[in-house]
Amino acid sequence: MTQSVTLDVLDRRLIHALQIDGRASFSRMAAVLKVPERTVARRYQRLRSALVVRVVGLVDSQQIGMLDWFVRIDCTPESTDVLTAALAQRDDTSWIAPLAGGTRLTCMVRTPGAGAEGARPLFDHLLRTPGIRDVEAGCVLRAVAGVDGWAGRTSALEASEQAALLDSAPESPQGPDVVAEVSGWAEAEARLAGELALDGRADVAQLAAATGWSASTVRRRIAGLRAAGVLHFEVDVSPSHFGFPVEALLWLEVAPAALGEVTQALSQHAAVAFAAVITGRASVFAMVQCRDTGALYDYLAGELGSLAGIGRVESALVQRRAKRAGPLLLPAMAERAPRFAPRGTVHGASRRIR
Repeated sequence: MTQSVTLDVLDRRLIHALQIDGRASFSRMAAVLKVPERTVARRYQRLRSALVVRVVGLVDSQQIGMLDWFVRIDCTPESTDVLTAALAQRDDTSWIAPLAGGTRLTCMVRTPGAGAEGARPLFDHLLRTPGIRDVEAGCVLRAVAGVDGWAGRTSALEASEQAALLDSAPESPQGPDVVAEVSGWAEAEARLAGELALDGRADVAQLAAATGWSASTVRRRIAGLRAAGVLHFEVDVSPSHFGFPVEALLWLEVAPAALGEVTQALSQHAAVAFAAVITGRASVFAMVQCRDTGALYDYLAGELGSLAGIGRVESALVQRRAKRAGPLLLPAMAERAPRFAPRGTVHGASRRIR
């Protein structure tokens, strides 16, 4: 459980800098933030040790032949906590949240791509699990908002400071080398992604030991995967630390002809942390962050309500986040978790939500 920590101006600037480049050195960030390097390192370590901030490496599922799904599970009241704990232990799940009301939970699940040989999706196991009454899954077709980070945590640096961080970033390999770096997704790549999902700022020596590569190969491989858009580094921090404790999930039924206009508008809404076009009855899924329920009402009745082409809207409040973008750092209720499915084997959280 995260400690109660109030983010000051420097904390927010540091988090924004990490969102721009999660593996930026403390010296690079110190130069942009105009504070001593020791201060930057100490602030980061304080926030990380308090489990408030973590940098995680995220892999773009589609680029490694995988699919992302937003899943809603309807279960019996006595099963909700146990199922939540079981799902949180898996490597192929993220963004797990029991919903207010006590009988539903949501999560993101990664599965092998359509037609993959030997694939046995988690959904088959879920439907045979005692306590689960219904499962509804929507496949992510395209992320349309929040792909560069939620605005609430990416507004602390001036444009010139953001540019300075980008300009001072290490050069990425170009041309044929990039193609060579991202071809295939072997066991070593999975181990690299797994280590970076646990700690996106893990040092090169640790990553070299995990993969069996040399330090120079690790650096080159990370640079190549980043340049190709396969690997991204995300700051995993709860919006509640920024003063936005109310999180709502929205399922929007949007007419196909209006999808472009609606999704473009959602990408400009400050309250929208993430949105994607998905399969299923609702064609758009969105996560919204608000200061209180009154602000949520204002958003639904105002910005969202003014968009043409939206039919039915279903909303739900998140009770708590049992798991966010990265893997669990500490086991949670593992002894109570039912063995309804083997744990996933594809490491690295999805990069779809930032």
